[in-house]
Amino acid sequence: MTSQSDRTTSQKTAQNANVSANTGVSPGPGPTPDQIRRAPKVLLHDHLDGGLRPGTIVDLARDAGYAQLPQTDPDKLGAWFRDAADSGSLERYLETFAHTCAVMQTRDALVRVAAECAEDLAEDGVIYAEVRYAPEQHLEGGLTLEEVVEAVNEGFREGERRARENGHRIRVGALLTAMRHAARSLEIAELANRYRDLGVVGFDIAGAEAGFPPTRHLDAFEFLKRENNHFTIHAGEAFGLPSIWQALQWCGADRLGHGVRIIDDIEVQADGSVKLGRLASYVRDKRIPLELCPSSNLQTGAAASYAEHPIGLLRKLHFRATVNTDNRLMSGTGMSREFEHLVEAFAYTLDDLQWFSVNAMKSAFIPFDERLAMINDVIKPGYAELKSEWLFRQTASTSGSVET
Repeated sequence: MTSQSDRTTSQKTAQNANVSANTGVSPGPGPTPDQIRRAPKVLLHDHLDGGLRPGTIVDLARDAGYAQLPQTDPDKLGAWFRDAADSGSLERYLETFAHTCAVMQTRDALVRVAAECAEDLAEDGVIYAEVRYAPEQHLEGGLTLEEVVEAVNEGFREGERRARENGHRIRVGALLTAMRHAARSLEIAELANRYRDLGVVGFDIAGAEAGFPPTRHLDAFEFLKRENNHFTIHAGEAFGLPSIWQALQWCGADRLGHGVRIIDDIEVQADGSVKLGRLASYVRDKRIPLELCPSSNLQTGAAASYAEHPIGLLRKLHFRATVNTDNRLMSGTGMSREFEHLVEAFAYTLDDLQWFSVNAMKSAFIPFDERLAMINDVIKPGYAELKSEWLFRQTASTSGSVET
């Protein structure tokens, strides 16, 4: 049976042949790493406590008197996080957060981490990001839930300002997360609602899926629906279709955090045709966004390789697929690196990367007119400029001129 990557590559070859025949200009290779970095990207699934700079962890641990770090050299510590997370187990993956959360217990630490998060994302070409964190995990130093939210919001605004000074533009919204094994989801949902016009754009639940179904938090979801507020739910990552079904049909999630296991309801026939089950059809037909995180999925065992990741088939079938980082520290990744992996695995072009970016912006938890402006005034012009660079390079080479 022809693999999905083979079929996708063949499609791209045919498309390139059509371009060449119509214009007389060879389209050349796919986007370069530099083009991918400069491309305007949108990120919907990124954990604040999963994206710290290793050097910052070392600094904050020293300031807090935290002596449990496995390494105190930033480079070695970064490698330790990646190795510890690369276990094939979601539960083991989550254990790495004990160290990052331990150094995020003061106002100054939260401001610093949030500001650096915005800076790092902007440097990687992200123009809009929704970054999530669990306020209940940052109370050991005596902060209140409100003080945690206000510190993180302050940090995001400071990071946006620093990014502008460095020639980058980014807008960051916060998603407040409740831990699914705890009993504070309604309290966190109410907190998210109070700060919804002050930098918080929505709500989430996270943590180990097995044994902690989203239906345990129905009161929080019912509250948010009554308040016309937005929420996403971690579902369909370590657990399967029942987790996705509950998140959608019982809880009413606007988006699926990961949702990669929707592939279990899609059957590829021997002749290459595809049959969607009832749930997969519902997810596609209702345009429910999937917050897919390829590198993280490989670490937790949800996919065996980038080439075998379900995102290839989901993109072909026109699901509302988006590309995300999940935890940049643990996965040693960023949005540009995620796109680089997918370009290599599926021969994606700039048009494909734009498709993912537009999908994500359509699915963001900010007002429609602002999403539309981001798409029409930032994303599409940004990709058009990158495509024009390719055209001028090709035109110069065919005309015999020398590019400086």
